[in-house]
Amino acid sequence: MHIYFSGIMGAGIGPLAILSAKVGHQIFGSDTKTSLMQGPLTDLNPTIEIGPQTGDFLARMHQEHGIDWFIHSSAIKPDHPELLKARELGLKISKRDALINQIIHDKDLKLIAVAGTHGKTTTTSMLIWCFQQLKVPASFLNGTTLTFAPPADYQDGSQFFIYEADEFDKNFLHFHPYLALIPAITYDHPDIYPTPADYQAAFDQFKSQSQHVLQDIAPDPRITLLGQHNRQNAALVYAAIHQLLPEVAPDQIIQALNTFPGSARRFEKIAPNVYSDYAHHPNEIRATLQLARELANQTNQKIIAVYEPHQNMRQKLVMDQYPWAFEEADQVLWLPTNLSRENSDEPPIPPETFVEQLRAAGLNAEPAQLNDALLAQIREFSHGGGLTLLLSDGPLDGFVRNHI
Repeated sequence: MHIYFSGIMGAGIGPLAILSAKVGHQIFGSDTKTSLMQGPLTDLNPTIEIGPQTGDFLARMHQEHGIDWFIHSSAIKPDHPELLKARELGLKISKRDALINQIIHDKDLKLIAVAGTHGKTTTTSMLIWCFQQLKVPASFLNGTTLTFAPPADYQDGSQFFIYEADEFDKNFLHFHPYLALIPAITYDHPDIYPTPADYQAAFDQFKSQSQHVLQDIAPDPRITLLGQHNRQNAALVYAAIHQLLPEVAPDQIIQALNTFPGSARRFEKIAPNVYSDYAHHPNEIRATLQLARELANQTNQKIIAVYEPHQNMRQKLVMDQYPWAFEEADQVLWLPTNLSRENSDEPPIPPETFVEQLRAAGLNAEPAQLNDALLAQIREFSHGGGLTLLLSDGPLDGFVRNHI
């Protein structure tokens, strides 16, 4: 089958394109810019165009190869040129869930789905790592690049399919897992779920659609990973593997978990004393800073947190939680808000407003911009032995990663 992926460099679409190629489909796609998916995708020799998505490339690929299925991300708007062109061409059109379910069905796999506000990517990555270490074949689809595997894979002989099930756009409600793992639930995505009750109801529905559910598992004292949230995530993974693979000795599972190397953008070391993390919600920030403090205390380091908020709407919802979230930071540098998926004409809250709030709570904070002055501050602090932690799902990571 010939499948076209619009937004192929995205964290949701890119891994699915990789998985599709691994199961034997021919993949095509487009995006406005490259990303960390470039490397894993290039290895599969797809036909991709980077640049304005006018619909012309899609039309040409359909004329030359015959596109069977057009897959698009939840982020594209109804008037997106490629989506309009796909309709004009009469192509089968869907978001990613339909194709994932098709692959699960065709390959007769049991779905292990990881869902939750926080901890999805790390928990999914831990599962993939442990299956690898235990020499048990498993197919998977993760929401980020991995340091030890591609972001998605299909393996012959797989019984299980490990999937990071995102609640954004209610994606996870399209699945009926054999086993669901839920690391944490905290109200988020007000653009999709108007109230906390709506958010909780979605997770209740997800759990009702799952044959088995694991949630709120106490950490095992034998798990020695840095970070309380990592140990809690690992406890879920331990319980899952013990349930799925009862023949595996418990000590083998613990040993695999304690050697987990981490995943990209989850406290990833990108330079000496410089770490990058996807955390942007206050609960994620606090958990990541707690991990950073455990590490910093080993060498008596101070911590500077460089934060790039995500979405103006979300900032209004969680604004009062930030002093609590940044308690472990010795200094906070606050960048302008990343306005992805933002449609509101309301002006974003300026960094100075957040800085005043942190200072009023007794924290050391100052506004910053994505520029050479920020790079100089990071270099001076990290070269002096301090631990720099980048917290962002926006351009901050790439800017520092490419210039530090």
